[in-house]
Amino acid sequence: MPTRATLVLAALLLTARCATAPPPPGPPAQAASTSGCQAATRLEPGTHRLGHAGLERRFLLSVPDGDGPHPVILDLHGLNSTASRQTAYSRLAEEGSRRGYIVATPQAADGRMGWTLPHTGGPDDAAFLAALLDHLRRNLCVDPGREFAAGMSYGAAMSAALICALDGRLAAVAAVAGLNIVRPCERAVPTTIVAFHGTADRIVPYRGGHPLPDATGDLRALADLVVLDPVQRAADGWAARLGCAGRTTRSLTRQVRLREWTSCPAGVTLRLYTVEGGGHTWPGGIELPWLGATARDLDATGLILDTFDRAPSR
Repeated sequence: MPTRATLVLAALLLTARCATAPPPPGPPAQAASTSGCQAATRLEPGTHRLGHAGLERRFLLSVPDGDGPHPVILDLHGLNSTASRQTAYSRLAEEGSRRGYIVATPQAADGRMGWTLPHTGGPDDAAFLAALLDHLRRNLCVDPGREFAAGMSYGAAMSAALICALDGRLAAVAAVAGLNIVRPCERAVPTTIVAFHGTADRIVPYRGGHPLPDATGDLRALADLVVLDPVQRAADGWAARLGCAGRTTRSLTRQVRLREWTSCPAGVTLRLYTVEGGGHTWPGGIELPWLGATARDLDATGLILDTFDRAPSR
């Protein structure tokens, strides 16, 4: 019998691929006007709550040493996961803090198993995440030109979708096992993107097509309504939207190859790390055998932080 999580995953993937085109761009999102660098009391590490659009939302917070200003990372969990699991899985909160990053790991709205992608039904999570960034700016010493998002699976899709949904506010995003869930948006401001995907992913297939290829019954019928682009085509699509050229591909190890573009506008970068035989997993992270193999010769967390370190500020 299919689990509720997999049924909802197929439904969300279907919604993501069949969403109507976005409306014409409105005015850019306004950043928080008050700097937390002058705040008498700043947010402490731990669990926090933030009211938004009539809902009480939760997030975990990791704060580095030093006065700042500090860059900020939103770390977005996958479907049917939690903020605490994502923190353990990605290690961005721990490793990011060591490098001077504020890391906020938010939780999807109560009663929902995943994020609401832009232009789909449900809580406006793009607006919530913008409000969370504003909240951090008001209550911590944040570098306003160095805000980032990273995520796993459906969190990866949400991270990529924020490139346009936040009107170019983010300096860079990282997508692990989910770059091809959403298609590149048409009005993308040049933004650094780093992505990771395993060729043996049995949830979000690397070669595209129908998700959840092992599904049967009702779940199979639902998954058959979804057609994902191949991951490499998704990366090529982002290159076209961002204006990147000079595509190259090279092997880094026997298991890992890197596709990157040597010429992108505004100094941004676009890179796709392909893990041969890798599953629906975070390279270098905790091994979850039921999701496939986890690469041990690739540290996605370190590479994401390296990428964010080098990304041009907004």
